[in-house]
Amino acid sequence: MEHTPINYIEFKAKNLHDIKTFYTACFNWAFTDYGDQYIAFKNSGVEGGFEKTDSEIVNGVLVVLHHNNLDEVKAKVLKHGGQISVDIFAFPGGKRFQFLDPSGNELAVWCAEKN
Repeated sequence: MEHTPINYIEFKAKNLHDIKTFYTACFNWAFTDYGDQYIAFKNSGVEGGFEKTDSEIVNGVLVVLHHNNLDEVKAKVLKHGGQISVDIFAFPGGKRFQFLDPSGNELAVWCAEKN
């Protein structure tokens, strides 16, 4: 069985500039901008990012797991009572999908882009 570690954590943010300023000043995190809707961070103990949103932030954290075969792990999620909330999509550097576990917690699984 392949180990699937927590690999990345995503938060929601109302203002990316303000959130970047806050975490840099308070915790010395480093950021990479990906357009005007997303920033990634490092130097926090685990890598992650902030997605810009205008919606109310209710549960602003998305835990992201890594797996080398998205189709395989997606099938397992469905077989064992999970639901797909966002189907597989591409992003710079890879692909991912999001799912709800049997209790309704939303997580994501990603894999690197294969060259």
